[in-house]
Amino acid sequence: MRTIGKAVQTAVCGLALTLLALPGIPAAAEHGGHDVDMGEKIFSGKVGPWTAEARLVDMKAQMEKSGVSAKTAARFAGKRHLMLFVTDPATGKPAAGVAGKVDITGPGKASSSKVTLVVMGEHIGVDVDMPTPGKYTFKADIESGGKKGSATFSYTLK
Repeated sequence: MRTIGKAVQTAVCGLALTLLALPGIPAAAEHGGHDVDMGEKIFSGKVGPWTAEARLVDMKAQMEKSGVSAKTAARFAGKRHLMLFVTDPATGKPAAGVAGKVDITGPGKASSSKVTLVVMGEHIGVDVDMPTPGKYTFKADIESGGKKGSATFSYTLK
């Protein structure tokens, strides 16, 4: 039974991430093709030669908004989806071939991790566990076309 529950959670999470990655979802306001109203903005600024915006989506809240059962939504407690929109400032378009990693330092050892960002439509992102309230610091290292950049930003989970 536990395996079935994990399979359902994986399927629902996959569907949610697919929806997050699709440009033009009617429920999300678009700005330059980005679904920038999804989640909470936690960073906006320079990352090397690019401009970037980081957003953090509360997966449990997103599931609840999508109409899934409370039991299914509860499985996403403590999970967030980190989205990083990296833009070429000369064109205003998403930077091509972007890759990156993020070091996350949380309020406790269990809430710290190193993750690889995955291309998801017009952003790069990853699911992260943020189980404990407190300050989380994100250090993003980004690469594209032989160029590199990094940025550090924080978020306090209440």
